[in-house]
Amino acid sequence: MESGVGNLVAIDQRRSVNQLRQDSGYIGVGAAVVSFRAFYRFTEYSEAGRDRVDVCLVIKQRLEELGFEQKDLAAAAQVTESYVSQLLTRKKLPPAPDRTDIYEKIGAFLKLPSGKLTKLADAQRREELKRGFEDPAAPLFEDVRELILRKCAPEKQQQVRAIFERQPFGELERLVTQKLLEVIKGVAREELEGEKWLRSVARLSGRSYKQTRVMILEFLDTDVFHLSGEHCVSFLDPLLESWDVDLSSFGIGFVLNHRLVPGYPKRFEFVEREPGLPPEDEPGLTEFLQDASLSGHVTRDEIEFPRRLRFKGKRPSPLYYYRELQNLRDPLHFRTVER
Repeated sequence: MESGVGNLVAIDQRRSVNQLRQDSGYIGVGAAVVSFRAFYRFTEYSEAGRDRVDVCLVIKQRLEELGFEQKDLAAAAQVTESYVSQLLTRKKLPPAPDRTDIYEKIGAFLKLPSGKLTKLADAQRREELKRGFEDPAAPLFEDVRELILRKCAPEKQQQVRAIFERQPFGELERLVTQKLLEVIKGVAREELEGEKWLRSVARLSGRSYKQTRVMILEFLDTDVFHLSGEHCVSFLDPLLESWDVDLSSFGIGFVLNHRLVPGYPKRFEFVEREPGLPPEDEPGLTEFLQDASLSGHVTRDEIEFPRRLRFKGKRPSPLYYYRELQNLRDPLHFRTVER
């Protein structure tokens, strides 16, 4: 058995899988050859030389070994041939493993060891990102900024635009863009495998199903520094109805397209907490704040009291906090303080 394994390493790697099977004369040995050869070729690039970690090369080698073409890989990964071509010619950086499902699909199709392609991609991305780490941050593309401003609440547009223009990609613009990106990415990540949802987004953006899936994979892999006009057309515009910001507290609210994203508006708050207070709100309070029909235009002062309330063995509902808010606003419930 040991001599057999030693002989396998010496096999001519350019010969086809079928020829190897014929040479073996036994189907069980043929299967062993295929399995070993896949692992041997893979480790050759992931371990034998740290300066040559390359996802593209491994994928191209396996396509050649198995006799497949790029269109076959595109169909298996449910992406366009153009996307595969850009990936294999290194015109596109391999997407981050934690933001895509493409490596699982490609690995299964190419019969690569589970998780190996993901490790290669992660290592390659780290090397590539190190090279560009010192590049200065650039302002958003003009069409991205215009979309964000256009979706802003009408009564705040002029004021927000003045801040954006006075401080290009400053604190407010980065904050709004980052939170918007987090919200839309969360939706896209949840719906990535939903064909019906993808086709609905495709119709709204004027793209095909596969084009839309590719755009989602690219969108999940982007950050605030690399948002593009295509991202606006494909996701930000159809999914975002409007957003608003409280410039005194920097609380930000997003209203999403209810036809594509059922649920409540999303809101982010920066709240000052005193020492000793629990780090998280009650679930019912969180739901109350996310439901604009209940919380309305609640202020920071109004929410501080219910936020301090603690309950043993009970979990108040959003309706409880709504009634608590009405009690706070009712002047009959409070005496006038004499000074």
